[in-house]
Amino acid sequence: MATKRKKASPKRKRIRTENGTHTITATVNGRTFTRAVEPRVLLVDFIRDELRLTGTHIGCDTSHCGACTILVDGHSVKSCTMLAVQADGRKITTIEGLSEHGRLHPIQEAFKAHHGLQCGFCTPGVVLAALELLQVENAPSEDRIRTAISGNICRCTGYSSIVDSVAAAGEMMRPGKG
Repeated sequence: MATKRKKASPKRKRIRTENGTHTITATVNGRTFTRAVEPRVLLVDFIRDELRLTGTHIGCDTSHCGACTILVDGHSVKSCTMLAVQADGRKITTIEGLSEHGRLHPIQEAFKAHHGLQCGFCTPGVVLAALELLQVENAPSEDRIRTAISGNICRCTGYSSIVDSVAAAGEMMRPGKG
């Protein structure tokens, strides 16, 4: 039985400049940015150095700690493992993009109310990893929450207050709530 070959999806054309950089366009926290970047630049460095969004932290720089977690097209990604050129045409959300008009996002409110942070270094990554879960499941079990944040290391809280914060955020984010 012969199998049909899928048509290759059209690839986005990356513009390569004379100096070896690539011009990319990405939407970060609702704003569109077009920048020339070297192909070797990590997304975490692009976000922090080029866009000056320093809420995305660099912890281990090897994808083990999760401090650099962001959302790319709604999915959590450790930005130290992705090149900036791979963000071309993508929608990126960092911790700075969660609050609106000076009001904290419900997950940020929950972390504040339930003491889901201490030193705060891991918090942006944990919040965004948890938000990915809460976008599809607003009443997750403790096990589901722990699985969702398992790629994020916190050396201060012991995780109980983080789990409580995520559960409370899920409650706040349910339709008709908050």
